[in-house]
Amino acid sequence: MVDQEYYHVFNRGVNKRSLFKNSFDYTRLLSITHFYSFSHTPFRFSKLLQLTATEQNRYWDKLEQQPKLINILAWCFMPNHYHLILQQLIPKGITKFVSNIQNSYTRYFNTKYSRIGPLWQGPFKAVQVESSNQLLHLSRYIHLNPYTNSVVKTVEKLKNYPWSSLPEYTSTVNKPLCYLPTIMSYFKSENSYLDFVLNTAEYQKELALLKHLAID
Repeated sequence: MVDQEYYHVFNRGVNKRSLFKNSFDYTRLLSITHFYSFSHTPFRFSKLLQLTATEQNRYWDKLEQQPKLINILAWCFMPNHYHLILQQLIPKGITKFVSNIQNSYTRYFNTKYSRIGPLWQGPFKAVQVESSNQLLHLSRYIHLNPYTNSVVKTVEKLKNYPWSSLPEYTSTVNKPLCYLPTIMSYFKSENSYLDFVLNTAEYQKELALLKHLAID
């Protein structure tokens, strides 16, 4: 993968199995994603959790001053898969980042639920984004995923889906995980980006339904 370029990164659970049993699992993967985005992490995320709250806050403050492996432009965690838009900042940054989060989450999940074996369906996939237009449409596709796949039933609920970066783009999150300026530079306001996303919600859902019927 090429430095400074953008990639659509995704993977699913082995045999399409569920990756999350409750909100704590989603929160764990989100925290892991933040932690391993930095280039220098002297110990595993699980060790961080063994520190006192004061020590954890102090460490996070130090970590925020470190260079990063990647920029995250958009993300979405679904019941049995995830989507990310990543910009690679250093050589092999995406590979290191994704390997760390998948391995860390697998250790957590297998320990918590007393299971053995792989959690992910093989290596992650990474597809290079070839134009700004493709980047914008990909961000829309990812943010619509919970509605397209009927995880949420209405567009209103999609706006507040807690396991995607859409609330970051509408300023309903205090500390966004994403680097927002790249995508937002193409829009006049948060509302204009939200309109861009939602205007094709029904069309994308219809396409997904037709694809599903064709496969059946």
